[in-house]
Amino acid sequence: MTKREQLYEGKAKKVFATDDPEFLIVSYKDDATAFNGLKKGTIIGKGVINNRMSNLLMQRLEKAGIPTHFIKELSDRETLVKKVSIVPLEVIVRNIAAGSFSKRYGVEEGFVFETPTIEFSYKNDELGDPLMDEYHAIAMKIATEEEIETIKKYAFGINEQLKAFWAECGVILVDFKLEFGRLMDGKIVLADEISPDTSRLWDSKTGEKLDKDRFRRDLGGVEDAYAEVMKRLTEHI
Repeated sequence: MTKREQLYEGKAKKVFATDDPEFLIVSYKDDATAFNGLKKGTIIGKGVINNRMSNLLMQRLEKAGIPTHFIKELSDRETLVKKVSIVPLEVIVRNIAAGSFSKRYGVEEGFVFETPTIEFSYKNDELGDPLMDEYHAIAMKIATEEEIETIKKYAFGINEQLKAFWAECGVILVDFKLEFGRLMDGKIVLADEISPDTSRLWDSKTGEKLDKDRFRRDLGGVEDAYAEVMKRLTEHI
């Protein structure tokens, strides 16, 4: 597969065309941002870890019946994926209160929910990715009612799979963000990435944060945390 012109560059990835209109190449960067791009930095080696981790987890999810955009890992930083039209909704699944949820509702970080929660935010940098309910998404024709139900079903299924897997690794899956896309035939599939950039991961014994919160909150040891969580994943995958 030949890599052609760059189509897009985001906060964490670049996307390139290929000689097949149905396939794209995603290249992962070491750039790090937080608070809707207000804080910027670099996490050395992050791109390599996020690429590999996303690919391993997506392959695991595929086996569990969750369709994804993954096709083939090409190198340390590059992966061949199916071309999708991204549904402009960030889908956040939470098992434990943390981050913006705790601030928004005054819930102590670490409060374990009776059942997982799901929320949507409108994927729009200019507006600061505001929260959006499913009725707004349907009314604005961002997604159909059927697509929303499919996304919710997949999101909760992904949570069950990842929560159990991370528990095997001695890691608590606190919350995570997903993005979904439409294939050319309209089928909804998981896209984007699954990584310490998009997930809150705590050590199950110590509660130590093993994710991007170390960058957001200036806790230090960011690269070590990413490497540790990758090490545990590869030992159990």
